[in-house]
Amino acid sequence: MFDPFLDRWKLTRDGDPIRTFSSDLLPVLFEGRPAMLKVARFEEEVRGGRLLAWWQGRGAAPVLALHGDALLLERANDDGRLTRLAHEDDDEATRILCDTAARLHEPRNDHPPALTPLREWFRSLWRAGERYGGTYRAALEAAERLIAEPRDVRPLHGDLHHGNVLSFGERGWLAIDPKGLIGERSFDYANIFYNPVPLLATNPERFRRRVDVVSERAGLERERLVQWILAYGGLSSAWHLEDGDERGARLALIVAELARQNSSSSKR
Repeated sequence: MFDPFLDRWKLTRDGDPIRTFSSDLLPVLFEGRPAMLKVARFEEEVRGGRLLAWWQGRGAAPVLALHGDALLLERANDDGRLTRLAHEDDDEATRILCDTAARLHEPRNDHPPALTPLREWFRSLWRAGERYGGTYRAALEAAERLIAEPRDVRPLHGDLHHGNVLSFGERGWLAIDPKGLIGERSFDYANIFYNPVPLLATNPERFRRRVDVVSERAGLERERLVQWILAYGGLSSAWHLEDGDERGARLALIVAELARQNSSSSKR
């Protein structure tokens, strides 16, 4: 599958292929520079690649070429740096994620490519909320309120977390692997609270501290942020259930319940 693009862009293999759930990747050299060739297997990844190109390196990894379901992007030499930082200084790692999101959300003069509305993105939660009730139902109710009256609508990364923000040396911290969504910018901060590892994500004290850091750094209303975290947790847990991952579903619900407990709306 890589050969047509190796020829098209005159690339040299520079490592072994990497297969993920949604894409196939190959480390390559492009004009002597490290790059990554990515061939998407799902439409959401193709859409995300177009959004990545639209950002033109402003907060996101620079796209060197794009054709059909394949893209070529600059390759970072990162090795999980932000995840390690979260264990050493979680506040600083959280601020880096917030600053990256802020760059992605900056207003642009040109129109973005076709993007998926958040209402469509949440369809798995609609089913889980009706079927399972409890925290799923609370998450669904939060999502319905938030999506019905969105604020500050922007193109969204959709999967912003410690593994998708990499160090590009002098270029700074840049995002990879967007999903290509559009909706309220507050949504993009919710996934931070479910990463990078359960030890941090499920710690109640750390949860409250992260809410403080994100709401201050990103300029978000605290209660609205907590409601987005609750909504996202229900959605994430629903996805895990669909994949047969009961452990992942339980962990997502733990964080969602932390959001519920820290929400003044949910306590009323």
